[in-house]
Amino acid sequence: MEIKSAKFVISNTDVRKCPEGNKPEYAFIGRSNVGKSSLINMLTNKKGLAMTSQTPGKTLLINHFLINDEWYLVDLPGYGYAQRGKEGREQLKRIIESYILYREQLTCLFVLLDCRHEAQKIDLEFMEWLGENGIPFAIIFTKTDKISKGRLRENMKAYSEKLLETWEELPQVLYSSSEKKEGREEILDYIDSINKSLDQ
Repeated sequence: MEIKSAKFVISNTDVRKCPEGNKPEYAFIGRSNVGKSSLINMLTNKKGLAMTSQTPGKTLLINHFLINDEWYLVDLPGYGYAQRGKEGREQLKRIIESYILYREQLTCLFVLLDCRHEAQKIDLEFMEWLGENGIPFAIIFTKTDKISKGRLRENMKAYSEKLLETWEELPQVLYSSSEKKEGREEILDYIDSINKSLDQ
């Protein structure tokens, strides 16, 4: 898939104020500092489209970007940032859950995981919750340039075994490095294949 246009449309904290219409939406989520904004900028080839920050937990809004006037790429707040305080975490949880559970246009949720770390309890619980609620999702392992190929294989094998303790089969798994622009084609092709299946 070629991205000809990518433009910011709206930011908000209320799912009821998300864009109207029935264009498919592909949302990106992950723990704070997993490389979400960098990945969005890499996919769209627009350096400053999604705001990247060195401060974890900076994205507090649901951000909609219209791609090729055909579908939306949605940047969701990161979850699990401990320093936000209980009230702040509850507010973020409400924003994230209301979008995921009630946004009918959500076509696929991409859960971003840092490939350098072993399976984290918060990520596993979040994916478990997605499964319980029947939310279609795929996994993108980020920052693959930060470790060796051998270590990556070991980490992925361990992660798969951990997931298969509770899942009968694994969701779609993709890999990316925003710095090296790796995984861009595979992720966009995956979105394209879903869009084509929706048109049938």
